[in-house]
Amino acid sequence: MPSVRPISPTEHRDYLATLPSASFLQTPGWGKVKSEWRSESLGWFDDEGKQVGVALVLYRQLPRLKRFLAYLPEGPVIDWADDDLAAWLDPMVAHLRKQGAFAVRIGPPVVTRRWTTAQVKEGIADADVRLLSQIPPAERNPIGARTVAQLHELGWRHQGVEGGFAAGQPQFVFQVPLRHADGTQRTEDEVLKGMNQLWRRNIKKAAKEGVEVATGSREDLKAFHELYVHTAERDHFTPRPLRYFETMYDALRADGEERFTLWMGRHEGDLVASTIAIRVGEHAWYSYGASSTEKREVRGSNAVQWAMIRDAIAAGAAVYDLRGITETLDADDPHVGLIQFKVGTGGEAVEHAGEWDLPVNRALYKAFQVYLARRG
Repeated sequence: MPSVRPISPTEHRDYLATLPSASFLQTPGWGKVKSEWRSESLGWFDDEGKQVGVALVLYRQLPRLKRFLAYLPEGPVIDWADDDLAAWLDPMVAHLRKQGAFAVRIGPPVVTRRWTTAQVKEGIADADVRLLSQIPPAERNPIGARTVAQLHELGWRHQGVEGGFAAGQPQFVFQVPLRHADGTQRTEDEVLKGMNQLWRRNIKKAAKEGVEVATGSREDLKAFHELYVHTAERDHFTPRPLRYFETMYDALRADGEERFTLWMGRHEGDLVASTIAIRVGEHAWYSYGASSTEKREVRGSNAVQWAMIRDAIAAGAAVYDLRGITETLDADDPHVGLIQFKVGTGGEAVEHAGEWDLPVNRALYKAFQVYLARRG
């Protein structure tokens, strides 16, 4: 059974560098971004002392009590293909219990099912189909199925997803594969041909209209944030403060410059679209986006997305991740527009194992659930 002990951020960073990729939520830099949580890096070691796993743990304190929810977003980074997950998880839980955790929440980074673009489009068009899970998937992942079965057996509780979005990280995402099945890189032309006609037309229109896309500096975060606040007002969501993005820029780029890139799309000097891209090894993410209500006809958002995809291909990334979607395929649901936008890229809908809780102190965990229900 591997042993678990705290490690330094440098050891954490060095171990991640040996892997093809890991979630950016499991990097040491992310602990600095989430400053309202206490963070800790953990390492797994085999009998010979060789490091075989890593995790970023975020501790959230209960009001008025020195007890914590220990949260590992999209982690831990261990061998999820192992038939004996207890050997990995039990020593971790024992450590977290000593740290005062009343419950542990994990997000196994394993895929359970995949659906093609064609399947998603057919589902939206079919009035009898309301949820992605009603469609037989193009692929069922045996490692994902085994992980889910083992977690149930070990007493972990799957966290339900209300309306498709979990309180933590999304269970369903939309991704564009940037490699063929044999592992070779897809070309820009191949990825472009996989997009729908509207996406291709919009990318071409942006170029014809003279939209110029370039990467921005830390100083450009202010302009991004102004556009992001404008987007939040238009689309009715609560924006994060500028300081959050400055912290994110500093913390993630301290782990590696490729971890955070700001993209700016301008038309005749006006900022019409701006996004934040994140990359860890072979995995590239679209993280935050903003767009102007003015000049929407020049298609700045499509131009910036295409620039990010091209950059990911050039970096040798295996996947371009557009992050969360809901499970709904109901044409009348307001969330379906987001899926339709992402489906246009020609990628695939991907389901992960989701988030799982293990109550360490059942009474406190129950009280925590009641508190969340009242707050929600």
